[in-house]
Amino acid sequence: MTGPRRPGGARSLGASLLDDVLAETLDPAYAQAAAARAARGETPGASGRRGQVLVALTMAVAGLLVAVTYDQAAAREKGRQEIRAALVRDIQDESAVSDDLAAQLEELRAEVSRTSDDLLAATAVGQRALDALARAEEGTAAVAVTGPGLLVTLANAEAGADDDPVGGRAGGGARVQDGDLQQVVNALWASGAEAISINGQRLGPTSAIRFAGEAVLVDFRPVTNPYEISALGEPDALAAAFLLDPEVRDVAGEAKNFGLRFEFAKEDELSVPAASPPELRYADPLDTRRAPGADPSPGG
Repeated sequence: MTGPRRPGGARSLGASLLDDVLAETLDPAYAQAAAARAARGETPGASGRRGQVLVALTMAVAGLLVAVTYDQAAAREKGRQEIRAALVRDIQDESAVSDDLAAQLEELRAEVSRTSDDLLAATAVGQRALDALARAEEGTAAVAVTGPGLLVTLANAEAGADDDPVGGRAGGGARVQDGDLQQVVNALWASGAEAISINGQRLGPTSAIRFAGEAVLVDFRPVTNPYEISALGEPDALAAAFLLDPEVRDVAGEAKNFGLRFEFAKEDELSVPAASPPELRYADPLDTRRAPGADPSPGG
């Protein structure tokens, strides 16, 4: 058994290190650096001032870089806006030229039609050919028509309406798509419509309704919301058959679920313009054995 520890006896390693830390609070390296500065005659605050100057210079350079970057970004954005504005002007100019050419084409087409009608009406055979041509033009939607019918309206949902999380009907409310218009048009044809147009674009035997990006195209010409579908025919019979069509019930259900506007009204007079003439891809030779003076139409 050991006796009581005497003052000044053996000390542990931990106690020795603790005494050294308490006795020498300044790191030896710092002490050497301070001695070197004193030997050079520098004041203790000189290095601090140099550090402040370096920090200020660094901040100034960083600010300059930020300003230059901002100016470059602003210049690029301005350049993009100028390019976009120039493209919009070019599109508007070209659209105006296209509209002028289309108007000239319609005038020339009407003049040719009047001239041919006058020449054909001069003879009996020509008159029969003129009658057959009129029937063919009506069948191909080549002439404008007016009469009673049904006006169907489809419109996008309001911005606050529910979106479709599965079918992609999103972005500020559900939108009418090409399939909706196709269903309505098919139902109108099946109900006995004699002529149909969408926002003034006449539908013919080869017409197509497509979706491109966010635009609906009718024969490659865009139509915009709301979509007004004019269908000529006897209003009461047309409306009765239209409402019983299964495709119409599908469209009505979607309109109710997603907030689309789907309306129809009977009209005493609707105007449907002529369709663009179809492109001729092939033709059959005329039967030269036909009797003179016979009806020149294919079925005559």
